[in-house]
Amino acid sequence: MTPASGGKLVVLTAPLSEAVDAPNFVLQMSMASMPKWMEFVLHLKYPNWQQVDRRADGSAACMPAGLRVVERALIREFGADEVVACHAEDLDRFIGSRTRVVGVSTHNPLGVTFAAGIFASVFGSSRDPITSFYTKQLFATLRANPLRAGFKVIVGGTGGWQIVQTGTAEELGVDCVVEGRGETPEAAALFRRAIAGEVLPTTVSLPHPTSREEILLPDSRTTFGAIEMTTGCGRRCSFCAPDLNPQIDLPKEQIMEAVRAHVRDGGTRVSLATEDTFIWGQVGTGTPFFFPHRERLLDLCTEVAATPGVETVVLTHCTLAPFVVDPRLIADLSAVLLPKSPYHLPRSRHPQKKVVIPLIGLETGSVRTAAKIMAGKALPFAIEDWPSVVLEALRIANANHWYPMLTLMVGSPDETDEDVRATLDLVYEMERRGLFGFLIPSIFTPLPETRMEHRKGVTESRQLTPLQWQLILKCWKFNLQPGQYISWVPGAWRLGALVLWATRLRRLNGPNSTWPLMMFSGLFPERLLARYGKIYVGKLGATKSRRELIEGVRSHFRRFFPPDDDGPGGPEAGAADPSKVAGLGTRMPPVDAAIRSTA
Repeated sequence: MTPASGGKLVVLTAPLSEAVDAPNFVLQMSMASMPKWMEFVLHLKYPNWQQVDRRADGSAACMPAGLRVVERALIREFGADEVVACHAEDLDRFIGSRTRVVGVSTHNPLGVTFAAGIFASVFGSSRDPITSFYTKQLFATLRANPLRAGFKVIVGGTGGWQIVQTGTAEELGVDCVVEGRGETPEAAALFRRAIAGEVLPTTVSLPHPTSREEILLPDSRTTFGAIEMTTGCGRRCSFCAPDLNPQIDLPKEQIMEAVRAHVRDGGTRVSLATEDTFIWGQVGTGTPFFFPHRERLLDLCTEVAATPGVETVVLTHCTLAPFVVDPRLIADLSAVLLPKSPYHLPRSRHPQKKVVIPLIGLETGSVRTAAKIMAGKALPFAIEDWPSVVLEALRIANANHWYPMLTLMVGSPDETDEDVRATLDLVYEMERRGLFGFLIPSIFTPLPETRMEHRKGVTESRQLTPLQWQLILKCWKFNLQPGQYISWVPGAWRLGALVLWATRLRRLNGPNSTWPLMMFSGLFPERLLARYGKIYVGKLGATKSRRELIEGVRSHFRRFFPPDDDGPGGPEAGAADPSKVAGLGTRMPPVDAAIRSTA
């Protein structure tokens, strides 16, 4: 069926798995990583997850934030009557004889992201996660459209690189893959060429805006209430693509306009999207970005949380070192964010068991690996103290009801057994100290244009060593600690793992996974397995307290520590006031120089 009106000139859409306004990020992460055959689990937990909202005209009431930015930019270019964003199942209502472009937003079209590697490491294959299935279904719908010859298909979003890397554009029916942001003049020019019927290049790389003024934020409802607050990061990790972008923090009023527009369209939750929450308000101030601007950040979060109609507020990404830099900031943010948090954990000491769960890159416990691929991760502290920074940050986080998701890379290039043991040492030390965060292991994925783009690590689960398997399964066992969930869940999960190993996994993953999986199942005590040499029980050496970490910071950074940093989980009794440590006033070196000197 085609629309009698001739349809819209430009139609924008996204796969079902990316267009649902899910209750939380758990559903989104699950769809990006779980294989299609496990979709029944989502239906059990979220029986209505496939239901989507529509406006009166049939267009999508909610869409991914990136697609909303493109929509706003194209409306500015061609007018509101010529552009529509709709759900995949409604394409036939808007694609007509006048349609010249269909734009598709993708996140994980072929299942080769970090997240997909999580389940690849367990189930032996990640080529068809749930979101990949629905993305391919969308492309098949477009290929079968009777008017297909009359319009171009342009793909954008964070997953476009997968289509380029695998050479599957023709197979999927894609005319052009765009990498970059959609509000640039170059993006508008590309759509004008498509509307004119010109042959498009197979790939286009769009420049990133270099100033606040060039960046658009959505002016309508987005999935998860995602509203951008910064671009870039600045810590210069070799494996990270977002860090290639310039470090920009968006003005408070621009963010608040987007929040109010989201609420006006029916949104009730806001996710402040960023690569590092803690750099907002500090960019371009003359103070190193790794010292958060407490007052500005608190002011922004307080106003977002107080906006009428906003029921929940969540943070997306941040880093660990600022927890150690400013515990008072974490305590003050907790007072603002916890009442608006949608997350609860039984182990939380909060009266309503509420918690804050940001996503943080831990990546490795090996100082050798950290110094090679993420030397700026610990700043202002030395990367040689990375394990201590992690433990102190988690101590402060947990004291304030923060239980982050901590990503770990497994199988990175040149990773040795000693590196894996160092990470296991850190995980076991977290367990001994009663610290907690959700440990999310994933197989290393080289991302385009990063410094590790052409580096090769582990590419499939059968290549994993016994220690790497132990790290992966120890993380999942750690996450399923008794008391975290309903009492029967950890046991059921482990029993299921044994059944899967017996019926499928021992053939898919090879013998290296056998004893780690026995450890995970709890069939044998870990100490017994270690005694017979089947697993490694890690033990971390001496670590530094927060006071010792601050005392070890270079003199030219010490003057930036806040003097009143005695919030919950803050300095130990007798800790030095960082503002009174000798060596203040030294000229600050460039950030890149600071990072290089820690390598």
